[in-house]
Amino acid sequence: MKKVRCAVIGAGWWATTAHLPALRNHPEAELVAVQTLDRKLAQKVADDFGASHACTTVEEVLALEGLDAAIISSTPNVHYAQAKAALDRGLHVLIEKPMTITADEAVELVALAEEKGLQFLISGPWHYTAHGIEARRLVRSGALGQLKMISVLMTNFTLGLYQGLPWEQVFGKNSTLQNASQPYLAPGQTSYSDPSIGGGGQIYCQVSHAAAYLAFLTGRQPAEVFARFDNAGTAVDVYDSLNIKLDDGTLVSMASTGATMLSERNYEVRIYGTQGMILMELWKGTMEFHDLDCNVRKYPDIPEADVYPMFSPAENLVDAVLGKAPNGSPASLGAFAMKITEAACQSVRTNTNIVIV
Repeated sequence: MKKVRCAVIGAGWWATTAHLPALRNHPEAELVAVQTLDRKLAQKVADDFGASHACTTVEEVLALEGLDAAIISSTPNVHYAQAKAALDRGLHVLIEKPMTITADEAVELVALAEEKGLQFLISGPWHYTAHGIEARRLVRSGALGQLKMISVLMTNFTLGLYQGLPWEQVFGKNSTLQNASQPYLAPGQTSYSDPSIGGGGQIYCQVSHAAAYLAFLTGRQPAEVFARFDNAGTAVDVYDSLNIKLDDGTLVSMASTGATMLSERNYEVRIYGTQGMILMELWKGTMEFHDLDCNVRKYPDIPEADVYPMFSPAENLVDAVLGKAPNGSPASLGAFAMKITEAACQSVRTNTNIVIV
């Protein structure tokens, strides 16, 4: 049986939480190498997840023979250089969000992958849910008529990360939240709190999800962005409000914060067209479609365990390389998100509406 020989570059918190378990459990994946800067830690991760090689540099990884694919799961400040090196080496790539620090870097990487005929994915678990796939079908089939407006509210428990707190303080007294139990590896305390490493706060860490989801649903491009941030006393943005115009005229309002109370987080998506509307709550796994005749189609709720399919990106990388599944989350969605991210940051700095050219 043909196996996809994979390496994971940046084998830290999220790689050991999602990508490495996904590869270990995929019958057609072979984990060849893991990379992290500390040699002892790299060897421990390799031993625990069944990798053949423990590496400390990207160069060491890319010198290995027989590799087919690489997952880039390091901090955002090195995504571009590492992904470019892997693509230049001829590897299929799954890259974590935020895809890069600048939009130009993201666009360049997408073009390079297309030129080389490689599978290139952005890590977007929301793109693999049954509701997301059905909502995309409805939007793109014209079932909503002409798309007019989208409203998004996305909140999460990320404030402690932006404050640079130790992991045990990030989630306070609530240790049972989804994906918030003590991880195999905790993220570095500066990975999210230092803008030179993470790019920013909520705009890079979480709005990157929501912005890519806009591209996933609509297939459009961003045309204009006006934004406001509140840093809540940290070095990065914590509360974000964006007004976006897509290239077909669709108006988008997006509110996002990492400082929601630990009792509740939301990912509400409301899509309004001239012939119908879609109401989704991604964290709760609910979706409805309403038409002009007041017909309401309620879709079966997604089970709590499946609302955030964090193993799907790595699984899809393997299946897409083998030709057994389409690329369900192309990196062009990440480039779309980077255009919005960069424009939002520019809007905040200049207090102006930014036209994306």
